[in-house]
Amino acid sequence: MKKKVYIETYGCQMNVADTELILSILKSDGYDITDDIESADVILVNTCSVRENAEERIIGRLGDFKNKKSKKPEIIVGVLGCMAERLRDKFFSYDHSTSKNTSIADIVVGPDEYRKLPALINKAWHGEKGVAVQLSRVENYDDITPLRTNGISAWITVMRGCDKFCTFCIVPFTRGREKSRPIESIVREVKELSENGYKEITLLGQNVNSYNDRGKDFADLLKCVAQVDRNIRILFTTSHPQDMSIKLIETIALESNIAKYIHLPVQSGSNRILKLMNRNHSVEHYYQLIKNIRYLIPDVAITTDIIAGFPTETEEDHQQTLELIRNVRFDGAFMFAYSPRENTKAYEITDDVPQSVKMRRLNEIIELQNQIAFENNLKLIGKEVEVLIESTSKRSIDKMKGRTNTNKKVVFPKNGYMIGDYAKVKITSVNSVTLFGITI
Repeated sequence: MKKKVYIETYGCQMNVADTELILSILKSDGYDITDDIESADVILVNTCSVRENAEERIIGRLGDFKNKKSKKPEIIVGVLGCMAERLRDKFFSYDHSTSKNTSIADIVVGPDEYRKLPALINKAWHGEKGVAVQLSRVENYDDITPLRTNGISAWITVMRGCDKFCTFCIVPFTRGREKSRPIESIVREVKELSENGYKEITLLGQNVNSYNDRGKDFADLLKCVAQVDRNIRILFTTSHPQDMSIKLIETIALESNIAKYIHLPVQSGSNRILKLMNRNHSVEHYYQLIKNIRYLIPDVAITTDIIAGFPTETEEDHQQTLELIRNVRFDGAFMFAYSPRENTKAYEITDDVPQSVKMRRLNEIIELQNQIAFENNLKLIGKEVEVLIESTSKRSIDKMKGRTNTNKKVVFPKNGYMIGDYAKVKITSVNSVTLFGITI
């Protein structure tokens, strides 16, 4: 009988895309994929190290896996991804006081070593624990077709790693330096997805707009991808303000099937904090980018990332962040309290903002941003929008859920529509995160 593999995925869209690569590699080697952990012979967890609470959740989950292994010793437990790269020694341990092996995992595999998984799993079944965490300057898995299960939306990783070295970010140390896939392989994958009926593709990278393939930049790639099939909506994430060019903004504006949506992390509204973060852009530069984007793409939706309580952040710095939020009026934001990450430059700065102050500032940011997002959405009442239907609404089987060309979530009555259809919807009510409407 074929061995069964179960995998849990934590973190960003890049990890979701990596899981599809991992499953493809294992399926090609003869494994069956299962959603039932109780029937699994191999249990894998694809991990995230961006914030401390994510790691704590995963370590807790690994404790559950270890309990399963104590009852069924032949199970192989593997830690994959960013935590594998960052904390490899923590997962293999030996308690000398009791002479017991206290390892959590049998194999530990970093983001650039997934091709080795079949061999490492096989060795683990013969009692040999394995570690493969070498970062590569060339590995981009461009010859592997991910094992996708969603027939509507697909992720395509166009580049891996990051060269920015923001002082708070662990990514360059867990995923290595930037490496871009050839345009030809990406376009080929888009064509295959088009032939298989996919309606939406998101291009992924830690910093997609630093993409470079033999002189071709991200704007060139985006244009090539958009031209494959005009019925496929194209999105991308994530961008860095330093690399957001006028050429890229113009490409988004001109290509009809590129979503009019840009996620552009700012992190702070204080130039002093931005410098400490090594963001390599100023608040003034960010404002100019927003001005350029909204001039060329009038109906664009813009979202961002914001960190509250970065080391040495003062009340004045915090107020400057609030002021930036008021001025830009984002459609949405991922908002977090600062979490120190070992081996980053910021880790060397005293984490001197008390947790209570971090949380108070974070809550003020969330409250302000939610109010602005609600006010932005109010302007859409009475407007007609085109919605790509993604699923049935979680709250009602009689309603569908989809997203607009500006990536806003919309819920509306089913009225015979199916997943994968485009629907014209008139917006009748809103909250800060969802639009509600009727089909027309």
